[in-house]
Amino acid sequence: MTTGEILAELRRDKNIGQKELATFLRVSVGTVSNYENDVHAPDLRTLCRLADFFGVTTDYLLGRTGYRFDPELLNRHVSPDYTVTDIINTVLTFDSGTVDNLMQYARFLQSGN
Repeated sequence: MTTGEILAELRRDKNIGQKELATFLRVSVGTVSNYENDVHAPDLRTLCRLADFFGVTTDYLLGRTGYRFDPELLNRHVSPDYTVTDIINTVLTFDSGTVDNLMQYARFLQSGN
């Protein structure tokens, strides 16, 4: 997907019109339309405002990742010492067998046994 397609999808998912988004960004409706139709790309400042507004990363808006994580979620502490990002980075260092074992253990813990 292009940045424009992603932006249009996010706007529709949030159930707002181009006019509402244009008002938030302080740009014209035509500018929002141009962004969504990939005629023009938002500048860096606007791209960051869009990411904040929709609760996604700029990488998601740019189509660099399909993960639609809110950056606040990634920075959330799951314990006093670890954030969600810490856990993800740790799991990414494991081989597939270790990940399978970890997931089995997590399911065991979730079951309350």
